[in-house]
Amino acid sequence: MKTKAVRLYGASDLRLEEFELPQIKNDEILVKVITDSICMSTYKAAILGSDHKRVPEDIAENPIIVGHEFAGEIVEVGEKWQHQFKAGDKFAIQPALNYKGSMASPGYSYKYFGGNATYTIIPQEVMELGCLLPYDGEAFYDASLAEPMSCIIGAFHATYHTMPGKYQHEMEIVEGGKMALLAGCGPMGLGAIDYIIHRDRRPSLLVVTDIDDDRIERAKSIFSIEDAKANGVELVFVNTKKQENANAYLMDLTEGTGYNDVFVYAPVKQLLEDADKILGRDGCLNFFAGPTDTEFKAEVNFYNVHYAATHLVGTSGGNTDDMRESLDMSAKKLINPAVMVTHIGGLNAVGDTTLNLPKIPGGKKLIYTHLDMPLTAIDDFEEKGKTDPFFARLAEIVKTHKGLWSAAAEKYLLENYTKLI
Repeated sequence: MKTKAVRLYGASDLRLEEFELPQIKNDEILVKVITDSICMSTYKAAILGSDHKRVPEDIAENPIIVGHEFAGEIVEVGEKWQHQFKAGDKFAIQPALNYKGSMASPGYSYKYFGGNATYTIIPQEVMELGCLLPYDGEAFYDASLAEPMSCIIGAFHATYHTMPGKYQHEMEIVEGGKMALLAGCGPMGLGAIDYIIHRDRRPSLLVVTDIDDDRIERAKSIFSIEDAKANGVELVFVNTKKQENANAYLMDLTEGTGYNDVFVYAPVKQLLEDADKILGRDGCLNFFAGPTDTEFKAEVNFYNVHYAATHLVGTSGGNTDDMRESLDMSAKKLINPAVMVTHIGGLNAVGDTTLNLPKIPGGKKLIYTHLDMPLTAIDDFEEKGKTDPFFARLAEIVKTHKGLWSAAAEKYLLENYTKLI
């Protein structure tokens, strides 16, 4: 079977190509990819090429398919897995395999296994590890976005606190405590807000900071103070750029006690140092954002580490249980991963979008791999609709969902967009 895929040949060398997939083995599964969301981690792999730890050294001769946040439908199942999977099933992928200590992962390491493709082959280790996950939800994008949502969820499960009088740690955030998300109005921060408000373990106070009014206003339009309050959370948005002494202002919101849990969503030295300063006793600073600088450092108050039991934690990615939690919450409409999405495009848009990702404003860029469609901001649908009836209708659908991508929008796109890759 032929597939079209975006492959990495070297640093900043991405190519959209058509090539033949081999016949699957009895322990492999052939799938049709429908959606893939582009991750900043893919950008890092693309610009580094084989210097990236997960990317093989021989990609110039054996290029790899990029993309790891993908979902679709099973086409053919090898004999070994026919008792568990069948053609027509929807799926999501947990890409953090860690198979027998290997760093190999879809989107980074495999010649025939990656998300930015029309069809791809899932190798046996994925099924062996339980990382091919059934998906029963309505929209494919929810399954694609389960991977970044699992990263968000995993960070909450990795956070911890001490137990008074015991040398034991209690995992998770402080229920009913005070929490701050710094630089929290980007795509991952929005996903975190959604998860925090609608999960079963919540803080009583959630303060979300940013330095951009447009991002803050968008977050406010998605998450109402009333909905948060109905779920037991006092939600406060703060533009710290407008505060003369932002740390003092944030501390005042806690009546001087400081925050039990502080999450940092941008790899900025000053932001980390500010987070350290607003921690309360036994406060946990969770450094969520992944820096590209291998020498990235920030100062920590070790007096407070010793006497106030403050501490730090960081995670990179989520595990399979985190992803299952995301899929389950999405299927039950408890969370809406679409809050992260700001752009839609086709497979032809992947190369330029990936290589220029840090320069493109907004949140997640969602790719429909069987379409030939330029990357288009959801906010631009209405303007494009003035001359294109397709986008006019798409803009109407989006308007009925708070300006967000939706299952209805996906259905309309897949049924009516005629230019295929």
